[in-house]
Amino acid sequence: MIKITFPDGSVREYESGVTPLQIAESISSRLAQDILCASVLESKVESRKTAAEPLKAEWRIVELNQPITEDAAIKLHKWDDEEAKHAFWHTSSHLMAEALQELYPGIQFGIGPAIESGFYYDVMPPEGVVIKDTDFPAIEAKMMELRAKKEHLEKRMVSKADALKAFGDKGQSYKCELISELEDGHISTYTQGAFTDLCKGPHLLSTEPIKAVKVLSCSAAYWRGDEKRPMMTRIYGISFPKKAMLDEYLALLEEAKKRDHRKIGKELELFMFSDMVGKGLPIWLPKGTALRLRLEDFLKKIQKRYGYQQVITPHIGSKQLYMTSGHWDHYGKDSFQPITTPEEGEVYMLKPMNCPHHCAIYKNSPKSYKDLPFRCAEFGTVYRYEQSGELHGLTRVRSFTQDDAHIFCRQDQVKQEFIRVMEIINIIFKALNFENYEAQISLRDPNNHEKYVGSDEIWEHAENAIREACKEMNLPAREETGEAAFYGPKLDFMVKDALGRRWQLGTIQVDYNLPERFELEYTGEDNQKHRPVMIHRAPFGSMERFVAVLIEHTAGKFPLWLTPDQAVILPISEKSNEYAWKVKEMLEAQDVRVIVDDRNEKLGRKIRDNELKRIPYMLIVGEKEAEQGLVSVRQQGAEEKGSMTIQEFADFVNNTVKEQMNAY
Repeated sequence: MIKITFPDGSVREYESGVTPLQIAESISSRLAQDILCASVLESKVESRKTAAEPLKAEWRIVELNQPITEDAAIKLHKWDDEEAKHAFWHTSSHLMAEALQELYPGIQFGIGPAIESGFYYDVMPPEGVVIKDTDFPAIEAKMMELRAKKEHLEKRMVSKADALKAFGDKGQSYKCELISELEDGHISTYTQGAFTDLCKGPHLLSTEPIKAVKVLSCSAAYWRGDEKRPMMTRIYGISFPKKAMLDEYLALLEEAKKRDHRKIGKELELFMFSDMVGKGLPIWLPKGTALRLRLEDFLKKIQKRYGYQQVITPHIGSKQLYMTSGHWDHYGKDSFQPITTPEEGEVYMLKPMNCPHHCAIYKNSPKSYKDLPFRCAEFGTVYRYEQSGELHGLTRVRSFTQDDAHIFCRQDQVKQEFIRVMEIINIIFKALNFENYEAQISLRDPNNHEKYVGSDEIWEHAENAIREACKEMNLPAREETGEAAFYGPKLDFMVKDALGRRWQLGTIQVDYNLPERFELEYTGEDNQKHRPVMIHRAPFGSMERFVAVLIEHTAGKFPLWLTPDQAVILPISEKSNEYAWKVKEMLEAQDVRVIVDDRNEKLGRKIRDNELKRIPYMLIVGEKEAEQGLVSVRQQGAEEKGSMTIQEFADFVNNTVKEQMNAY
C-alpha cells in the first residue's frame, strides 16, 4: 500500500500503481468526470547523485492514467486550474494537427504547444498551398468530426532510431531535426487516430472533453524563431469543454479589439510610430507625454518616501562595461550593432539594461554597512533589437523606458527590502485599479545547483525571504521551480485586467552575479570586506508596456488624477466662444486640465465626439451660463451634474484628485 496526501492534508492509502483517475473515483464519480489531469509530488530516487544525498521532491503534471507507485502528494485539476487548461489545449493542438493532416496531405509539422490562451501549431503546408482565414471553418469542422470519435491518446516510449525512421518515412523533416537533439531513452510519442506526434505530454485521456473549437488566426513564423530558417505558417486556436465558454471568450475578444491600445492611443493622440523615424521606436505625443510624466512623478514621490535617490545615466556604455556585466555576450543577437568612434579601439553599445550603470554608481564611493541599503532609481531608456515581425504597438518595441531601481543591501536586509518594494507595487496597482493580481516566486532547480551563481546557503536565505515577505504581505504566490535566473530568485506580479487577461508587470529580482562581476564591496561591522546583495526592481516594468496594459484595462478612461484632459468646454454657439476661453483660463489657473471644443458643430455632435475622447467632464456653456458665471457639468457616460460656478467645479476636480491621491 502507498499513502496519498491531498491538498487539505488528509491522507488515504491505495494499492501501488493506482492512477489519479482511480483516486478521483474513490472520492466521487462527479469529481472523476470533472478532472482533466493531476499534479503529483514524488521523491525522485534517480535524481540523487549519491546514495547519501537526500531525496528531492518535485511536482509533475501527469495524465489521469499515470500509475503512482510510491507515497506521494496529489492535486486533481479541473478546468479552472491552469494545469488543466494546459493539458486541454495541448491535446487540442494535436487534434488540430490531425485535422490538418487529413485536409492537407503532405503537410509538415513543427511544434504545437499550449499557450496562455489556447494553442498554436507551426506547419509547412504542401507546395503551392496557402492556409488562409477562409479555410478556418473547414479546419474547425474537421476537428469536431474527429473529436466526435472520442479518440484515446496513447503514449509510447520509442528509441531515437525508431523515432527518426518513423518520422523520416513520413517526410517530417522538422520533427527529425527535433529528435536528433533529444537524448535516447527519453523520447515519447502520442497517437490519436491516424495522427502520431513527437511529444512528452501531458494530455487528456481522449479528445472527448473538447466540445467547442475555434481557429483564431494564422501568421508567418520562422522555424524555431530564426530568421535564417524557413518561414512556416503558425495557426492559432482555442477550445473549451462547453460551447457557452467559447461564446463568452469570443465576446471578450470583440471587446479586446475595441480596447486595443493601438486603436485608443491613436484616437486619444497619445503616441505614434513612424517608419521614417524607425520601426519599433515609439514617439510620445503631447497628451501621451503628459500622462507618462504624471505616472513618473507619481512613482518618484512614492520612491522618495521609501528612501530612493534619483539618478540619470547615459543612453550608451562602453564595450568594457557590458563585457564586465555579461550583457555583451547575453544580448549579442538581441542588440543593435556596436557603435565605433574615430578613436581606434573605442567601442560603445546602445544601453540594453540600466543595471551596469547603477553598479558603477555604487562603486563610485566606499560603502560601510551603515550606508546600506543604498537605493538608486532611474527612468532609464534602453534599446533591444526585436525582429520586425515581433513588434506590436507599445508592448513589443525596440526602445523602452524602465522604471528601474537597484537596491544594494546586506543579506539580512533582503526580506525587508522585498516587503518595501511590494508595498510600492501595491500602492501603484491600487491607484490604477488593478485589483486582481497574484505573484509568482521563481526558484532555482533543486536538481541542478551547478548552473546558479552563489552558495546554497544564500540561495535558501533569499528564497525563504521572498516566501516570508509574501506571507507577511498576505500576497498569494505560487512557486515555479527552475524558473529563477542563474543569478538569483525573483518575484513577478501577474495582473488580471478588466477582460480577465493576465499580464506580467512588476518584478523584483535578487542578483548575486553583478556584485561579483563588478567586485562591489562594503565594509562590515567586523571591519572586513563583504559583497552586497543587489535587488533589481521595476514596478511598472516598462513605461510603454505598462501604459499599453493600462489603456486596455481602462478602455482609455483613466483615473481623474492621471487623464490628460480632465474636462472639455463646449460652447453652445459661436456667441459663447469668448466665455469658453475665459473659463479655460480660470480653470487652468487652478491646475485643472481643460480644453475648448469651439468647432462650428451642433452641441449634440460635440458631445458625441468628446464622449469618444473619454474626457471625464464636459462643461456646456451658453449665454445663460456666461451671464451667471456658471458651467453646466456633464459627466462622461453619466447624467448631467447640474450647474456649478467655475470655482465650485475647480474645487470639485481638485478635491476629487486629492482624495484619490491621499488614498495612496
